[in-house]
Amino acid sequence: MAACSLGAGMQIAVIGTGRIGGTLGEKWRRAGHGVRYGSRNPRGDGPGGEAVVAVGEAIEGADVVVFAIPAAAVEAVAAEHGAALTGKIVVDATNRIGASVLNNRAEIGAHAPDAKYVRAFNTLGWENFADPLPDADLFFAADPEARAAAETLIEAVGLRPQ
Repeated sequence: MAACSLGAGMQIAVIGTGRIGGTLGEKWRRAGHGVRYGSRNPRGDGPGGEAVVAVGEAIEGADVVVFAIPAAAVEAVAAEHGAALTGKIVVDATNRIGASVLNNRAEIGAHAPDAKYVRAFNTLGWENFADPLPDADLFFAADPEARAAAETLIEAVGLRPQ
């Protein structure tokens, strides 16, 4: 994967079309990034009127892949598309409330060990992305390239990366 631009122009695959994925995707689109929505059920009436394509089609050509799906579905999606996630920044925006481990790092890493894992957009409701509170902070990224891209995406929503 070529290094992505940290300004406008990142290509983002949002896997999931609910309030989290739709709200984030629209914020990123307004900030100048390319956004494709992926789902197991492609259709023409996705967030913001955008078409929803198959997950694999959304991932193709993306710099960043955002998992905004139920946590229980992450492993199956990662297993099916692990090879396509290789080298990509993968943002885990899911919640595993009540589980002993709250993130999906192991599940994603098992199927895409060379993906650059980021945990962000997971503890705040979609309302906070639509209308962010001042000075709201929270994310994790171990990889420097993933961290820089995550910071750009967080800022585009109106939150402060810390």
